[in-house]
Amino acid sequence: MNIRLTHVALASALVAGAAHVAAKSPAQASSSVRVCTMPGSPSARLDRSVARAVLNTAGITATFASRGIDDDGGDDGISAHELAKSLQRNCDVIAGFPRSSVADGSDSHLLFSMGYLHSGYVSVTLRDAHASHASVAAPDGKITIAATWSSPSQLIAVQQKNARFDLEVTSNLTVDALAKGRAQRAIVWYPAVVAYRHAHPQQQFDVAVADSPYADWNLVFASGPGTQLLQKRIDDALTRLRNDGRLAALTRNWALPASHATGLATPLATQASLARSPARYLDGPTLALPRADIWRVSGMPAAGGFIKVAATADAPSFDHDQVAHGEHLYVDSCAKCHGDKLEGNTAPSLSGPAFAPAANSHLTIGGIYQYMSTNMPADRPGKMTDEEYADLMAFLLYTNGYDTGSAKLTAQAAQSSTTPLNAGPRH
Repeated sequence: MNIRLTHVALASALVAGAAHVAAKSPAQASSSVRVCTMPGSPSARLDRSVARAVLNTAGITATFASRGIDDDGGDDGISAHELAKSLQRNCDVIAGFPRSSVADGSDSHLLFSMGYLHSGYVSVTLRDAHASHASVAAPDGKITIAATWSSPSQLIAVQQKNARFDLEVTSNLTVDALAKGRAQRAIVWYPAVVAYRHAHPQQQFDVAVADSPYADWNLVFASGPGTQLLQKRIDDALTRLRNDGRLAALTRNWALPASHATGLATPLATQASLARSPARYLDGPTLALPRADIWRVSGMPAAGGFIKVAATADAPSFDHDQVAHGEHLYVDSCAKCHGDKLEGNTAPSLSGPAFAPAANSHLTIGGIYQYMSTNMPADRPGKMTDEEYADLMAFLLYTNGYDTGSAKLTAQAAQSSTTPLNAGPRH
C-alpha cells in the first residue's frame, strides 16, 4: 500500500476517525451503497471485484467512489479527520480494509465483516534465472533489503541481520527496487507482488512468508456506526460465496501460494499459521462481550491481560534522567502522530501489545532503535543526536514496563541489543 497509507497506520487513523462519523448511516437498510477502496492499495482491483460480487449477492446496488478514500493530496498521510470526512461524504463501506491481530485501534466505532482475503507481508527474491543483473552483497557482507517506508514491511526489514535498506515510498516501488537490482531482497505486502506481476508478466520471484507477527493480515469490509444490518448482509453474502466456491475463484490469484510448486518457499509451520484466521482483533466492536486481553486506547488494559516487563539482564540499562528527557523529546517530535499517551493516532501505537506482543515478539530493542534513529521523526528523519535518540528509546522502554537502572543507555548499546521488546504498559 502507499507509503503513508500503511496497514497499521490506516487501521489506527480510520478507527479514530470513525468516532466522528454520524451515528445514523444511510447505508443501514438501503438497497444501494457507496463503496470506497483504500488509496494506493495494490489489491484495489480485487477489492472492487469482491465488493461487486458480495453486494450483488446481498441484493444491494454498489456505486464506487472514483478516488477511493479521499485525502487532501498532501504527502503527510491521511488524518483521522480526513478519513471521517470521506466516510461521511464519499462512501458508506470500505472494501479492502486491512485488519491484523496486532493492529492498534481499540475502542473502535467501526464495524467489520469477516475476512475475504487472508494474506500478509512476504520476503521476496528474484528467481535465480532472472537475477544475474542484481547487485551482489557489498564487501562488508551486508545485503540491501527493499522495504516500504513507515509500514509493517520496514518494521520487519529492520529485524534482518547483516542488512542495509532501500526504503521506497510505495509498495510497487519496493518490488521494483528488487526487480531493477537496487536490492537483493524485498519485504512487501504480497498483493503488491501480484500487482507487479500483472504489469510485468516476464518477471519471476521466489516468495516466502515473513516471520513476524506484523506479517499476518486479512482484508475485510469496514463501515461506520449504525451499519449492523449492512454488515450482516455482507457477512451472509460472503458465507454464500465461500460455500459455493465463488469467493475462492475471485481471490485465487491474490492468495498466498500454498506450496513450493507455486514458487513459495514457506515453512510448513508458517503455512499452517496462515491457514487460520486470527482468533481475535484489537480494533473493533465486533466482539460480543468485553475481553480481558483487549487493549484500550488509553493504554490501560480492560482487566489485566498483559505481561509487565521488569528490567532483565539482557535489556540495556537506562536511568531516570534519560526517561524525563526522552518524554520531553517525545512530546515535541512524536506525540502529534503517535498520540499523547503513545496510543497511536495517524501513526501506530508505541505502547502495549499493539506495539510489540507480550509474547513471542519478533521486534528487538535494537531493531526499534535502528528504525527510529534512521527514519523518525517522519518530517525530519535523523534530526536528533545519538544521545537524544538514546533518551527517547529509554522513554519508550520505561513506558512499556521496563525499569530504570543506574547506568545510562548509549546509542551503541541500544542499537546492538538483540533483546525482544515485549511491551506492557506501566501503571
